[in-house]
Amino acid sequence: MPLDRETEALLHWASSAPATPLWCLSPEEARNEYRRMLLKTEIAAPVIGEMSDLAVPGPDGPMRLRRYSPAKAGGTGGAILFIHGGGCVIGDIESHDVFCRTLCHDTAATVFSLDYRLAPEHQFPAAVEDSVAALEWLSQEATALGLDQERIAIAGDSAGGGLAAVALHETKGRLAAPVRAQVLIYPALDLRGRLPSRKDLADHFLLPQDMIQWFFGHYFGLAWPIADPRAIPALYDDYTGLPPALIVTAGHDPLRDEGAEYADTLAAAGVPVDYECCEGTIHGFMNMGRVLRKAHGHTRRRLAAWLRAKLYE
Repeated sequence: MPLDRETEALLHWASSAPATPLWCLSPEEARNEYRRMLLKTEIAAPVIGEMSDLAVPGPDGPMRLRRYSPAKAGGTGGAILFIHGGGCVIGDIESHDVFCRTLCHDTAATVFSLDYRLAPEHQFPAAVEDSVAALEWLSQEATALGLDQERIAIAGDSAGGGLAAVALHETKGRLAAPVRAQVLIYPALDLRGRLPSRKDLADHFLLPQDMIQWFFGHYFGLAWPIADPRAIPALYDDYTGLPPALIVTAGHDPLRDEGAEYADTLAAAGVPVDYECCEGTIHGFMNMGRVLRKAHGHTRRRLAAWLRAKLYE
């Protein structure tokens, strides 16, 4: 399908803006520029009940988790661990604050956003280790937090979607209760770049090949782990027993086929899967609700309804 009108207008604006590409900046400069970009594209944050930051045990010392509590929890005790995107180099709790507030508001679940270690300061597998530790912590501490350990979901966008998928594999049989659901939003799942969308859309905004290579170079360093399933979830041996999945991709996203392939892999293993490709739009549209209203609004409603059904059924 062609680009929808809102996405086409955004690409025209982006192509005419005199901005330095993120991959031409240092990691710290890119982080700052990414936050500034989102200020222009994010929706206004909805009102929730309460927000607080927690320090929880991690593999390299305390990790920060931001807790978003709904105004009306309804006594369900549902919780969602959210892992942000940004290629494991940019992005943080602040960049995805509006996203998490919206997720909390729309699902009436308590959302925990993970501030995992970023590259190049902390290369692979630091982000994986932090994601695994956060999921284990939430599962073990849910009851003490006033939540239901049997009503936990995990979600992530882009690189965070890949980290969420890996965390589920790495914690199999180690949690207090099975995770109820997983939501992977345009997930990054295969660094090998072997699928058609990575080639056909190699020059496409927001995630051209230069940006992907910049991310991988910082995160993986000189020796890319092309045989490690923690970097390529398609290499795990067993997909049975994983929680029901909602996988969302974008039609004009180089990562599109990775999400579609992973949906097929899960379904072949007997995992209930709902897959949706938002055909006319691009990678990152869930952080662009101010300018990509149609794609964002539709997917926001879809995510919330699906998660409410899985958490509270």
